[in-house]
Amino acid sequence: MPVHILMPALSPTMSEGNLVKWHKKEGDEVKAGQILAEIETDKATMEIEAVDEGILGRIVIPEGTENVKVNALIGLLLEEGEDASVLEQAEIKQIKMTLESSSLSSSPASDLVPTMISDTTASSHQTPHTPETGVGTGQDRIFATPLARRMAEQKGVELRSISGSGPRGRIIKADVESQGACAAPRMVSGEIKPADQLFPAYQEIKLTNVRKVIAQRLMESKQTAPHFYLTIECEIDALLKARQSINQHLAETQKISVNDFVIKAIAMALKKVPEANAAWGGDHIKIFDRADISVAVASDAGLVTPIVREADQKSLGVISEEMKDLIGKARAGKLKPHEFQGGTFSLSNLGMYGIKDFAAVINPPQGCILAVGAGQQQAVVKDGKVEIATIMNCTLSVDHRVVDGAVGAKFLNHFKQMITCPMMMIV
Repeated sequence: MPVHILMPALSPTMSEGNLVKWHKKEGDEVKAGQILAEIETDKATMEIEAVDEGILGRIVIPEGTENVKVNALIGLLLEEGEDASVLEQAEIKQIKMTLESSSLSSSPASDLVPTMISDTTASSHQTPHTPETGVGTGQDRIFATPLARRMAEQKGVELRSISGSGPRGRIIKADVESQGACAAPRMVSGEIKPADQLFPAYQEIKLTNVRKVIAQRLMESKQTAPHFYLTIECEIDALLKARQSINQHLAETQKISVNDFVIKAIAMALKKVPEANAAWGGDHIKIFDRADISVAVASDAGLVTPIVREADQKSLGVISEEMKDLIGKARAGKLKPHEFQGGTFSLSNLGMYGIKDFAAVINPPQGCILAVGAGQQQAVVKDGKVEIATIMNCTLSVDHRVVDGAVGAKFLNHFKQMITCPMMMIV
């Protein structure tokens, strides 16, 4: 019996994924450990390896298909001695049921939902074809995919007016989309105007799985976590001087950033105030004994939060090296699950973009996130005299179910001590 290749669950929050690319084609020999395909999850694009050996007998889900459910059948592997004819026998009904139940939504390349049902005289290597639905009989019959038919009905588009670009002239999703929405005209100032003239032109950007999950989690956070905010001003002239002194002796690729100091300071302050290193557990509060800092990184796919683990135990140089590596992987969509799953406290730093201050949304189930702004020179009073100092505003967003105001204030004071006097980070 052929080995079933299933859509894997590559993260705890993954319920579906996009099958980006197949690295093997039908008929190719597959060995255990070889890369089979690339899957886009809710966090990153990852490669999946073969765990069995054989011949890739059938690609059930073609590359480019989106929203493939976890555990859905995506391919079949023929074991040693098996003939391709077995693909057309006992597995046929099960494959069809899997495809129908997975409710795939497709990109233009994958609008042709594959089916494995074929005539008994068909070749065992027959290419998957598109389910056809039609209206009328004989030459008047219109052939269209089910998805294209539903879209046409929703848009009010007459199928007979569309020329199909699919196999044998079949109407597919892209053909319907090209017709545009047939919206009802609207009355404006006594005149009838088409709806598309009432609004400015716009471009639709398809959501990645990462952005879908971000939207879901941020809405969940604001709806369920009672946020409150604490802001503190940190003078960073001593930190900037220390950074300059350190970087004079380092290669360009090894230089320490202000963000590296901030990560270290957060971790050390959490060790001083462990009550702030906490998460909501529903009927309990979790107090962590490790300071694993999730750092927000912007990527084309959306915001991701790679983790510097046990940051209080690491030198600034090690933190800097890890962050450079994690940022590169995050922006390339190559983070591994252990590099972004978990974390006990989050950091969002927009200082490099010139943002003076802001408040970040908590990353559930964590109890806190620190938003760090740009250091700016301003007048301050010291010992009755006005002096110029570089001030960095830091705002702590707190889940009041997890951390009280006094605990948040205590954490910020220890953080400020570290930032104001960076030598404390190495004591």
